Amino acid sequence: MVSYDEEKVTALSSELMQACERLRELGRLPREVFTGDPHLVASAKYHLIVGIEAAIELANHVITKNRWKIPENYADTFCIMQEHGFFDEDLGKRLQTMARFRNRLIHIYWDIDNDRIYDLLREDVGDIEQFLAEYIRALQRE
Repeated sequence: MVSYDEEKVTALSSELMQACERLRELGRLPREVFTGDPHLVASAKYHLIVGIEAAIELANHVITKNRWKIPENYADTFCIMQEHGFFDEDLGKRLQTMARFRNRLIHIYWDIDNDRIYDLLREDVGDIEQFLAEYIRALQRE
């Protein structure tokens, strides 16, 4: 049985879902409109950080609460969750890539191509949403 704090999971899940909703809105804009407006790009970067951070916090919450192996870095957090059956290897690898991208957003955000951000909005927000669905499913099956 996996231990977790339901209120914490609910609060973080809400943050994650709100961030994904904002990212989906931005992803519906035409590429030229999005990439040409620095405020929209900055908003996307912010919501990506919020969504990814919420996923990392959700994972770390369960890892800590259950006294599993301490992650060496953010990407390792998702390895540990995968080892405990929260999701398959394919999603685990995509989430690890997402965690590494979070580091780029935080530390060298000015050097990330706006078209790359737009592509993420169109193609990869689903990984964050899939993480949450798999995470909740794993908690409920326990």
